[in-house]
Amino acid sequence: MKACYPGTFDPITNGHLDIIERASKVFDSLDVLIMANPAKKCIFSEEERKELIEQSVAALPDVHNVRVHIGSGLTVDYAKKLGDQVIVRGIRAVSDYEYELMQATANQMLNDSIETLFFIARPTYSFLSSSVVREVAANGGSIRGMVPGPIRERVLAKLTGNRR
Repeated sequence: MKACYPGTFDPITNGHLDIIERASKVFDSLDVLIMANPAKKCIFSEEERKELIEQSVAALPDVHNVRVHIGSGLTVDYAKKLGDQVIVRGIRAVSDYEYELMQATANQMLNDSIETLFFIARPTYSFLSSSVVREVAANGGSIRGMVPGPIRERVLAKLTGNRR
């Protein structure tokens, strides 16, 4: 069975990477979809985010079934185009669940042949989001443990404007 994990990933966090690693063990293949979100102002370009995700996934020892795509339009339409039967979403808190439930219901109305499965965040990552990473880095804090090691310096350079 094929699944996709859509998101903005600006930047990818260790929480995202944990969901990718766990989902890759459940499904035959996992497509990570970088989807445009007009409500978000991104720091990294879509191509930069794709590179960051690919670098991060490549560092995982037992993950070989993940592909990264840049998508547009409706997630269910892009998932169908790729042949994915499941949309994977991560949930950190009740507020995530409320939002994700609305999205999953809308997706089901658009295409009821694609299921949504929720992965609960590990407690270690329950506070972690890309916006937290951006805010911490922009204010000189350490993002060690928040983003994958292989990309940490690149993320810091972008978010601090090379003024470290």
